[in-house]
Amino acid sequence: MILLLGFSAMMQKHTKIFILVLMLGLFLSSCVKMALRFSPSLISNFTETLFEECDTELAKYSLPADLKLLEGLLKNDPTNRQLLTSLCMGFAGYAMLFIEEEDPQRASDLYLRARKYGLLAIGDGSPVLKESGANSEEAREMLSGLGIEAMEPLFWTALSWNAWINLNLDKPHALAQVGIARAILDRVLQINPEYLYGSPYVLMGSLLSARPEILGGSPSQAKKYFEKAMNLSHGEFFLVHYYFAKYYAVRIQDKNLFLRLMREVDNASPSELKQVCLINAVMKQKAQALIERCEDMFF
Repeated sequence: MILLLGFSAMMQKHTKIFILVLMLGLFLSSCVKMALRFSPSLISNFTETLFEECDTELAKYSLPADLKLLEGLLKNDPTNRQLLTSLCMGFAGYAMLFIEEEDPQRASDLYLRARKYGLLAIGDGSPVLKESGANSEEAREMLSGLGIEAMEPLFWTALSWNAWINLNLDKPHALAQVGIARAILDRVLQINPEYLYGSPYVLMGSLLSARPEILGGSPSQAKKYFEKAMNLSHGEFFLVHYYFAKYYAVRIQDKNLFLRLMREVDNASPSELKQVCLINAVMKQKAQALIERCEDMFF
């Protein structure tokens, strides 16, 4: 009897501790959620700090941990659109800057992960976009109702989706999604083509240069988009130079244009645009590697 009473008392004590821990966990989770909702600058500061980092090695090896931290925060607030947008931006940027050329398959998976977060950030209309066989006109109708408030998730979703398609052009299920991915980019260009120093222009120029005409490619149209981006950034955003050279100059076999663009990057400083120092620094490294392959790309 004494043993039973002792066991009962012990169980009551452990139950109280469990309830206390559970309540504390719920309280902390609620606090995290409230902090995220009432301090949105915490999230935007993450993305600003990322792009301002000029040390490419530091960014490359710290970014995965930062993204996992954001995913942890998302568990406390799974509908937070700022978090979802930052995760879309972070995974897409990580894949584009550091992974795609060395490991296309891993980059492909990361782009899909970015797209997942981007679609969630876009909101209620995203199921229309998720359907690989959906009519692009249906997608355009849904997208027409989205405005400037959806600009960031739309752009990063467009980037990740189109980048994934480019890495999987040999797969029918990827080709089936060309129309929807293009529809999102078209909407971005309608809302704010000057976002991030004309990055929507760069993305469209790259797609039109890289894809065959049967998939909507058009080098002549691509040039116009690259030139718009170049004028907008005053030649200080190296992303424009790199993709202008890699896709358009190579596509039309203009070696002089290719070398001029790469030399401009080689002779400039990444910190000319502090807000995108990381992108500039990575593009400068990529430009040097691209120059080394010049003879293999021109005939």
